[in-house]
Order: sequence, then C-alpha cells, then structure tokens
Amino acid sequence: MRENIFKIVCMAGVVTLLAACASIGRPEGGERDELPPVFVRSNPEPGALEFKGNRLNIFFDENIKMEDVMNKVVVSPVQKQPPSISANGKRLTVEFRDTLVDNATYTVDFSDAIRDLNEGNILDGFAFDFSTGSTRDSLVISGMLFEARNLEPAQGMIVGVYSNLSDTAISTLPFERIAKTNQYGQFVIRNLAPGTYNVYAVNDLNRDYHWDRSEDVAFLGQSVVPEIENITVTDTLRASNGMDSIVMRPGHRYLPNDLLMTWFNENYRSQYLKNNSRIDSTRIAIELGAPTDTLPVLTLLNTPSAGKRVDEVARTDYSARGDSITYWLTDKGVIKTDTLIVEARYLRTDTLDQLTWTTDTLRLLNRERTKFQKALDKRNKDREKLLKKLREEGRDTVFTDEQVFMTFETSTRGNQELNRPLYLTASQPVDTIYGDRIHLEMRVDTVWHDTGVQHVVRDSINRQLRFTLYHDWKEGERYRLTVDSAAVTGIYGNVNKKSSSEFSVKKLEDYSTIKFNLIGMPEGEQMVVELLNSQDKPVATAPVSDGSAVFTFVSPNTYYARAFVDSNGNGTWDTGSVSEKRQPEDVYYFPKKLSLKKNWDMEQTWDINLLPVEAQKPNEIKKNKPKNRDRNATANNDDDEEDEDEFYSPGNRSQGNTGGSGRLTTGGSLGGSRVNPDALRR
Repeated sequence: MRENIFKIVCMAGVVTLLAACASIGRPEGGERDELPPVFVRSNPEPGALEFKGNRLNIFFDENIKMEDVMNKVVVSPVQKQPPSISANGKRLTVEFRDTLVDNATYTVDFSDAIRDLNEGNILDGFAFDFSTGSTRDSLVISGMLFEARNLEPAQGMIVGVYSNLSDTAISTLPFERIAKTNQYGQFVIRNLAPGTYNVYAVNDLNRDYHWDRSEDVAFLGQSVVPEIENITVTDTLRASNGMDSIVMRPGHRYLPNDLLMTWFNENYRSQYLKNNSRIDSTRIAIELGAPTDTLPVLTLLNTPSAGKRVDEVARTDYSARGDSITYWLTDKGVIKTDTLIVEARYLRTDTLDQLTWTTDTLRLLNRERTKFQKALDKRNKDREKLLKKLREEGRDTVFTDEQVFMTFETSTRGNQELNRPLYLTASQPVDTIYGDRIHLEMRVDTVWHDTGVQHVVRDSINRQLRFTLYHDWKEGERYRLTVDSAAVTGIYGNVNKKSSSEFSVKKLEDYSTIKFNLIGMPEGEQMVVELLNSQDKPVATAPVSDGSAVFTFVSPNTYYARAFVDSNGNGTWDTGSVSEKRQPEDVYYFPKKLSLKKNWDMEQTWDINLLPVEAQKPNEIKKNKPKNRDRNATANNDDDEEDEDEFYSPGNRSQGNTGGSGRLTTGGSLGGSRVNPDALRR
C-alpha cells in the first residue's frame, strides 16, 4: 500500500515539474524591450524587379502582431480587392488577391500596423516595394495633414496623387498612388515616377479611392514635381574603445518633404424627406436631409380642413440648423383626427445632383392617442368605483377636471450674468403676452422697487417657445421677477400660474478681461479670435481690431484661444470648396493654457507664426493624441536632426547608396517618418 502511494506521489511530482517546464511566461529581470521589430530578410528581396508571384514573406527579428490591417495597410497602385495579410511568429505574409499590373512599381505601406508581440512597440512608417517590370520608380513626397477647423492631426486618412491634372479626376478616377496618415498626421507617398502631380486627401468611407461630396477632403493649392536633392550627411561612429568619430557621406533628400494640407468637409448633404412623425395630437415633426430656405408644402387630404395647407392650421417653428420643422396644430378638427393623411411636396436631390420637386403622401398616426385613451379609461373606471362606494354609503359627489396650466419661466437660477439678457421659455406656443403683468423688481435695502413695464421679445430662431427680456442690470443687486397669473396665453387657451423667482446680478469684480495682441497677421486680411473651454469649444468670439482682440466679462476658469482668418468678413469660420478651389479659412492656436481668476486683467502677445502648425495646439485639448511611438525615439534624436527625410524602407540603410536597384534607402532610425517641422510653417 505504501509503495503504491509513493509511486502516485512521485508521478504527481513529475507531472507538476513537466507542466512548470512547459508553461510560457515572461522571464523575470532584465531591461524592458523598448525597440520595435527590425526587418531581417524577405522573399522576394526589397525592391525586386520582374516580380511574377502573388505572395510576400517578410521576416523580423522578433515575434510580431498586426493591428487594424484593413484600415492601416494600403497598396499602391490601388487594388479592388485588398490583399490577405497575416502574422505568424516572426513572419509577415502578404498574399495578393488581385492580378498585379505589368511594368508597375508596387508599394505595400504598413503605416503603424506592425508591432512586436510582447510589448506592442510600434514599427511606424514601414513599407515594402517591388516592381513587376524591369525598372522601379523611386521618387517620394511627404508632409502632414490636419483638420482645418481645429488643427487635429488626421489619423488614418488616405493621401493620394494624380498625374491626370484635370479638376474632375478627384471625383471620377481612383488615386494612382496612395498612403495613409499615421497617428501624427504624417504621410509619405513612395515610388512615384517622374512627372507632375496633384495631391489630395480623402476620408474614403466607401473605399472607392476617390472623393464623394459628402466625404472629408483636402487638396494642395498647386501641383508638385518630385525630385531628389544630393546632400552630405554627417554620421557619428562609436569604436569598440568608446571613442566617437565623425564621418561625412553623400546622401539624398527627397522633395517636396514639407507639404502641409488641411482637410475639411463641404457640408454637402443630399436633400430628401428624412423623417416625419406625429409627436402627439398637437404636433407634426418634419426632418429634412439638409438645411433649406424653401419649406415643404404640406396639404391636408382628410379632416374637415381637407385641402388646406398645414401651415394655415398650425404655428410653425424651425430648428437652428434649418433642417427640421415643427407644426403646432391649432385647428380642433385636425387635432381630434387620429390619423392625418397629408400630401407633402418638397425639394429632393435627384441622380444628377439637382434639386427637383417631389410629391409624397404621408400617413401621420397619433401614437400618443392610445396611451392617452388608456389613461383616460383607467381614470373613468376609478371614478366609477369611487362613486359606487360613496352611493352605497349614502353619499354622492361631482368630479371636476383639474385645469391645465402652461408654464412661462426663466432659466436663471441664483446668478444672472451682468452683460446678458434674461431668457424665458414657454411650454407651448404663446398667443398673447401682457407686459404689464410681468414685473421686474430690484431690492433696495429691504424694499422691492418696480423697474417699470417689461418688454419681452420673441427669440429670432425659436420664435414659438423662447423669449428674451432685456434690462440694464445694476451690478451686485438683487432682483425679483414675478409673472402674474394669466400674463401669458397659449395657442390652446391655457394660461400660466403666478410664478416668482429671485436672483442676483454678478459684480464687475467677478469677471476677468483678456486682451490678445496679434503679430504676423496676413496682410490685408481680417481675423477673429475665439476663446475656448477645456473641450475645445468656443465660449466667446471677438474680432481683431488694430491688431488686438479683447474679451470682457469672462468668468474665472481655464481657457484656450484660437484665431482664424475671416476672409469674407462674416465673423464665422468658413469651410473650403473643391470645385471653387477655395481652401478653408486658416486657423491658428494660442499655444498656452490661460487660467483666469476674479478681477484679473490679462494681456498676451501672440505671434501666430512663431510655432509650426503641429506644435501650436496645446496637448490638454488635443483629441487625437498619438499612442506611444517607438520608445527609442529619444536615443535617435541626433539622427533626426541630420536626416531630414526619415522613413523606413527595408534594406541597405546607407542614404548615399541605392544598392544598384534604384531602391530608396535611409540613414535614419527604423522608427518611421518624422517630417521636418520647421518646414511646415505657413
């Protein structure tokens, strides 16, 4: 028995030992791996000529993984069917599903999709090229792409070129060669043939490799001619004894390498009837595909008012964007009809991109009617039960419906801004306002003094529900707003209950003032400065006058600032137009955070051209923050300063030697492309 137990224990120990030996884990100790994968070899060789296969095998010095291949990896010339890309251990395999074109130079641009398996170090800017003919194109252009409105680096957008310089190429033809922007907004278009090109960028949502009007787009204001410039490169060599020596060698710079593009959206939207509904018995909602200044014509086909337009039996309200309309019905016969049949005649974008009149028939069902009827039936049953019980007890009662009131209230609670009017909101469209029944009083010591008859004005946009009361406020004083009962009558005959609210007006010392003195403004141009909150949203705007923009009545908080060139003088930022060859209005960021306190006056000098574009926006409000790039970047700073054109194509790293195949080589780090920022100033 003991012998059997001993055997069992021994076998268990052996199994445990073998399991421990077979388990995979990270060895303890040693420095953390902070280097990206390094290219070792490939089949075919980089820059191979007369390639006739359909598969690439690329090997690295460590196990790798791929991230978001479908969105990060692109092939030039573009292919209708994307290749199959997979990673297995140290090997990366690319299998082409489309037939390769004869006598063409192909580039597979991996952007920042390749990472090492364990630490996730990014190999940024890696690309592999080969030719199906006897020669290989080797010219390169590079630059950066930002969002025009807020200077966010454009991540994952396609940048492409056309040798066809027609204005219609961008909307009708696929790009000839493409690249994708990395997380810094940088792009490198490789293996270009000599010639002249137009450069565009597109957020290609439908993957057709050209621009559709609803997509984001950028275009360069002039054509480019790629070229190679011979330069002398300085290298530092370290001997085995630790001594450094400086060597000079010939190299190449590929130009242009300073292209700066800003993407925008033309805000084009097809016009159509997007949605229609009967919100309740009194309201019809119409939503359009795009803003319009020509309202749809709605005609009733049933109800006693058949043949009338809906706007004849309703009050009309519009959204601020002008793409939705609310009809507040006023005709009782129409309100009582559960299902309205309406003929809708409206403008619609046709297949030729032209606005044409279209007619539809709409069925607008009051779905709230069912809920209301159920609640009404329940109330009546409850009343019948109560009445029966009371009669059994020899008592009786008469039920009366409670009067329904509308509301008319101010949104101000506690403190009122010294420089702003008072806003009031109604719960239903207002028919009549009696100004003598609205009282604004100011407290002097302990006594309330009436400030006179108040004039309430309808809002310019939401005219049915929102109103404004203007008053010359006295700083630091206490006010009371009283709205007498029946001061306001709604379109359905409802009146308001009496209401009263008290508030204090802020003092001047509660605010700050900030002044910007701008340097470097474009000659002859107007500019506008926007004060931004921590979400990069404007809270105030001020025009630049005599080189300065002043903001008063600024509440203490943390702010940022942005300026734009107001080319047309309309006071708002305007987007660009591809067909008109009009760029979006230029934007600049003040590079520092502004912390304002009560009763502060701050003055800032702002040289809008002091920093390159990519360095202007403060990181605190930047949304597209890059993930960790190659963590060896600091160690390679010296190389970055010497080698302005730095992107990674595998193979010979001597910038002065093309290796006999005309293949682009680089003397920089393996980290990818870092375009010279000083060259990207406007």
